Amino acid sequence: MPELDRVREALRASMTAWATLEVRGDQARVMPAPDPDQLAAHLGSADPGWTLAWACDSAQPPVVRARLTLAGVSREGLATGQTLTDAKLAALADAARLYGVPSGDTTWVEYDPEEGANTTDLDAEAPLPAAPRPVSRPPEPPRDPQMEKARRHIEDLLEQLKVAGKGGDAARILMRGYGETLDESRAIYKELQTLLKG
Repeated sequence: MPELDRVREALRASMTAWATLEVRGDQARVMPAPDPDQLAAHLGSADPGWTLAWACDSAQPPVVRARLTLAGVSREGLATGQTLTDAKLAALADAARLYGVPSGDTTWVEYDPEEGANTTDLDAEAPLPAAPRPVSRPPEPPRDPQMEKARRHIEDLLEQLKVAGKGGDAARILMRGYGETLDESRAIYKELQTLLKG
């Protein structure tokens, strides 16, 4: 799919930001992430119809979802961070990873409460990770209608949990995704149902 290769290149080119995942004293753990402004600039030519939507599942601890639609394919990243802005960047990096653009390893840097994480040395040291050219992948298997239905049920239940004020707890359950198989999706749904009733 040449259009997906173009959007992957655009995602890679936008990896110029750093998300602070956690802080311990004067140290912060950071990871490379797409800069939303750079993303808009690079994706405009690669896919004029791209969209990005955010959802905040929890303000404390910050948990954010980023739904990115590129070349007609939607992927959703979910992440937590030191602040809501960091969680947004990390969620965007997670969504990019689902398109085949790895964000690279996390690293520890100096942290100042007023200045934030000091990523200057990281920026100067080396460019942000650029994945090797993707090997042509086999076509995606046809979507399983039962899995799509299970996902919709989980999303409906997630909305009910948010209304009930349990969105953060639900997000922690969904950090591992919606399940790779129908049985895994059912187990996650049951776990969320228990949370709603409890």
